Amino acid sequence: MKKRRTLIITDYCLTPHKRINRSGILFENEQILAIGGASAFIIEPDLEVIEFKNAYAMPGLIDAHIHGAGGFDSSAPTDDEKTILDMSCVLVKHGITSYMPTIVSSPPEIMISNIAKLADLIDSVTMGPDPIGIHIEGPFISKEKHGSQIKECLIEEVDLGLLKAIIKAGNGRIKKMTFAPELKGAVKLVETLREYNIQPSMGHSTALEEDTMRAIDAGARCCTHLFNGMPDLHQRKISLTAIALTDSRVTVELILDGKHLHPRIIDMVCRCKTNNNVIGISDANQSTGLKDGDYHIGQSQIHVENGVSTTNDGSLAGSTELIDIGWHSLMTYSHMPETNASACTTYNPAINLGLTDRGVLSPSKRADIAIFEQGSNKVLMTIANGRKCYSAEKGCIH
Repeated sequence: MKKRRTLIITDYCLTPHKRINRSGILFENEQILAIGGASAFIIEPDLEVIEFKNAYAMPGLIDAHIHGAGGFDSSAPTDDEKTILDMSCVLVKHGITSYMPTIVSSPPEIMISNIAKLADLIDSVTMGPDPIGIHIEGPFISKEKHGSQIKECLIEEVDLGLLKAIIKAGNGRIKKMTFAPELKGAVKLVETLREYNIQPSMGHSTALEEDTMRAIDAGARCCTHLFNGMPDLHQRKISLTAIALTDSRVTVELILDGKHLHPRIIDMVCRCKTNNNVIGISDANQSTGLKDGDYHIGQSQIHVENGVSTTNDGSLAGSTELIDIGWHSLMTYSHMPETNASACTTYNPAINLGLTDRGVLSPSKRADIAIFEQGSNKVLMTIANGRKCYSAEKGCIH
């Protein structure tokens, strides 16, 4: 392979844990070679130098919980590769270089078929943002906390046969499953998922203290969109919500669109959890990047008006806002410094999912880089695995 060396120069970069002023990021093909002050780099022949004024760089964003965008719905995938490419074009426009497509519950045969289709589809993606695996949100979750999912598709007692059929359909691509700890058989589900290197994540649940602790002790280490789809905090009745908030073993997802969570709740979470135990997610659906109108998440019909997506009964149904806006909101809501806030959408999800090759700007890591304009925070360029896949001038580049 012919070597392609590129040097990106910006006013500063967030690695994310360190801010480097007047920064240079040198990468060759898919790998970062060096990072530091721009003055330390020698401009060699054949080196492509791209300098951005009034701009900053950070690792490509990682959205660990997203249902769709650009008309693509992970829960109802088609065999047409164009649909997931449409989603990719929306994501790179917002600096996202890795994402985890999320499937909600359907009747078992349909769900298994859709998981197999999605696994094949993401295996076909060779350029642009990387679909890092599949997140299964259900079907072993609480009907009382169903959210936008259809109650009739939920199963409130773990069926290990169905679980293994779901895992088989994923063909090694399933990386996370959301479940309710109070369900009969939940501990066995956790143990089975861990056998297959799938992360058990607690959510859509009414679990109280005993069931939650049993699941954590069995190996559950993540909580799906904390506060959403679970009991309110109560001063005497301890539930999944309170334990996820205070148990240092548990990493929590937060939807950062400003609608699912009040800013003070986000601030409270960030005061309770250590910085590396907070992951910012979008929970975005297929309408993201498109106009208001009628859409779906799997078999659930949703309506989007003024950028807010709801079910027919008025419940929030995912989001239309991506995490390029979300991590800035995190700074405002929680008063996190920019280094910690940016880590919540780059380094933290990478480490939580065992992705040691990305989420940080460092030698030997993947050249996943997002460049933003200062002030407006508009994406100027997105580089995924060493390839320029979006620029503000040219748009989405296939």
